[in-house]
Amino acid sequence: MGLAGGIKDLPDFQNNLEVQDAAKFAVDEHNRKHNAGLVYSKVVQARTQVVAGSMLHLTVEALHEQEPKLYHAKVWTKKWENHKSLEEFKPVNE
Repeated sequence: MGLAGGIKDLPDFQNNLEVQDAAKFAVDEHNRKHNAGLVYSKVVQARTQVVAGSMLHLTVEALHEQEPKLYHAKVWTKKWENHKSLEEFKPVNE
């Protein structure tokens, strides 16, 4: 696993099902919480941090009114508890 705290790039994140699932989850959760209409497009960057579980730091492209926009998302997962939560979701330029 690794030491808690350090953020590391995830290689081959485009083919990582956990990363793709977490990115879709982040967009869906943001839409649900804020009554937004974003449409998931793709993951642009993925990094991981060991916490009590894993914190995925994602840069996600989503369509807003047909225009692609980039968002930072943090998704916390604890596989042994089947836990997944959206900790942060904001536009890249903020």
